[in-house]
Amino acid sequence: MKKYVIIGAGGRALSMFARPLVTELKPFADLVGVCDINPVRASVLSEQAGNVPVFDDFDVMLAATKPDAVIVTTPDSLHHEYIIRTLEAGCNAISEKPMTTDAEKCRAIIEAEQRTGRKVIVTFNCRFMPYVVRIKELLKEGAIGDILHVTLNWSLDTDHGADYFRRWHRQMSNSGGLLIHKSTHHFDMVNWWLDDEPDTVYANGARLFYGPTREQRGHTCSTCAHTSTCDFYYDVTADPFTKSFYKDAEAHDGYFRDQCVFGEDIDIYDTMSLNVKYKKGTQLSYSLNAYSPYEGWRATFVGTKGRIEAEDYHSGLGLQEPNNVIRIFNRAGELLTMQAAKATGAHGGGDQRLRRMIFAGDLADPLGQMAGSHAGAMSMLIGAAANVSIASGEQVAIGDLRQSSLRPISSRIRS
Repeated sequence: MKKYVIIGAGGRALSMFARPLVTELKPFADLVGVCDINPVRASVLSEQAGNVPVFDDFDVMLAATKPDAVIVTTPDSLHHEYIIRTLEAGCNAISEKPMTTDAEKCRAIIEAEQRTGRKVIVTFNCRFMPYVVRIKELLKEGAIGDILHVTLNWSLDTDHGADYFRRWHRQMSNSGGLLIHKSTHHFDMVNWWLDDEPDTVYANGARLFYGPTREQRGHTCSTCAHTSTCDFYYDVTADPFTKSFYKDAEAHDGYFRDQCVFGEDIDIYDTMSLNVKYKKGTQLSYSLNAYSPYEGWRATFVGTKGRIEAEDYHSGLGLQEPNNVIRIFNRAGELLTMQAAKATGAHGGGDQRLRRMIFAGDLADPLGQMAGSHAGAMSMLIGAAANVSIASGEQVAIGDLRQSSLRPISSRIRS
């Protein structure tokens, strides 16, 4: 049985890893430690995960527990630091998406992996959603021939979407923006569906809805004078978990879970669109907005032999159906409609299946669902290239980001 530790005691660390490791995965894995700079969050996570030992120093935890792998669930901008320190300690790393937030940090991770001989796993749960898997199977079987064009439109509603603007994600320096933090899921889906790598990216992005777009705003919802008239008021004390995990922990690190979505310090985009050309010639048109009345996605694939349409909605009046549908149009004018019951479980059934493959290791992987550092890099670099393109107004080559001179990040981490 392999031993695991967690660095970063956030909500995702608890729900995706800590709690399942001590329940459904207990026969296969041993969670032996959790580390966080905030003692309250670390303690709450420990209490809800079988009283796993708590540490406030990463190196001390590694020395005391001698894990086989470290699960990295810190804020995105710190992933590279703990992945590299993990590899250099002789352990494998399991990183929440995105693997990191920019090309420089990405190159440092790849270099450390090559130098140490240890491995990085990136947890792309979309690859494990049965609906997404069925689309992959159809494309791989050649249902529409060679794929020439893909359109993927993703909408976040004002419940889920707004939440990114309340939390640490609201600043580029922490998350790389939604084109990295959120869209890395979407770009990886397309990369995996196509079995191809991105070549060039051109993007547009703006902050049009959130940020300082109105006068009635405050610092946090807890201290705001406009709570009675704000549609985005969020009571962090209403839920026992968020109260204990975040509100009661504020004094220890100054992190506020209920920051105003109209705050002046917000610098990430809420409206994004981009075009990607792949190495085999396929073109992708992608869009993301974070303030839709409903949440979900729609994808179309046009190939030499036909067209596939698919969509999955998570909220919205009249949009949520009991079954997932895939429509295949062929060149003979025929329409084949396929239906399957929606999978249960978090993230379209993807989380549980992903955990099973990582920690139990008893599932075959004929479709290449397990993702390593290369897949983590390819998805993140689309977002990184998009951020560069938005800032410069120019098309960006992925190869230019990958080949730029490597600055000695890893040495700075060790010092």
